[in-house]
Amino acid sequence: MEITKDTKLADLLAEYPWLKAELPKVNEKFKMLNTPVGKIMLGKATVAEMSKKSGMNADIIISRINELISNHTNQ
Repeated sequence: MEITKDTKLADLLAEYPWLKAELPKVNEKFKMLNTPVGKIMLGKATVAEMSKKSGMNADIIISRINELISNHTNQ
């Protein structure tokens, strides 16, 4: 799956369900995805919106997610 700034978080998690538990490794603020408010945001959030909420550059988020996916598939 190619990840871009327009990629929806829900699509990422549908493809890689384990990623939800790993996202806090990218940024501590992503721990909120496990809260009721975070669950609501899951359906709508894109990588660009994750960038705005966390203060992290979207390209860095994409790179870190790709690293997590690569590491997970190589296990």
